[in-house]
Amino acid sequence: MSGVRIRVATLLVVGLIAVAALEQAGASPPAEVRRIGPQTLQGMLKAKDFYLVNVHIPYEGEIAQTDAFIPYDKTAQLLPRYPVDKHAKIVVYCRSGRTSAIAAKELVRLGYTDVLDLEGGMIAWEEDGLGIIRTAR
Repeated sequence: MSGVRIRVATLLVVGLIAVAALEQAGASPPAEVRRIGPQTLQGMLKAKDFYLVNVHIPYEGEIAQTDAFIPYDKTAQLLPRYPVDKHAKIVVYCRSGRTSAIAAKELVRLGYTDVLDLEGGMIAWEEDGLGIIRTAR
């Protein structure tokens, strides 16, 4: 085996041992942000069982059924506006997907385990022919 293959195999074994140790200790591996597309979110909205948050600043519109408007750069400071249950499903979005990715990573860092990020944000939503609500704020 080449040196690279041995290193890769060693890293895989170490990773598997770490996951097994976490499971044995009753802990789970760290949560990761899942990215979803507009069509997935549209389907989820039909039987809404999640907290939908617009993190874009300044206000440039919203997706119907949005539960909260929490600026991405105030995620930690405004944590009480998010669900208390760290296992609650939360979907975040912004205009393009850039700032929602930041907010989603912060939510995971703060202990949330079921965080989804709308890939491409409201731009992708509209490109898929879905409507945006625009109201004066």
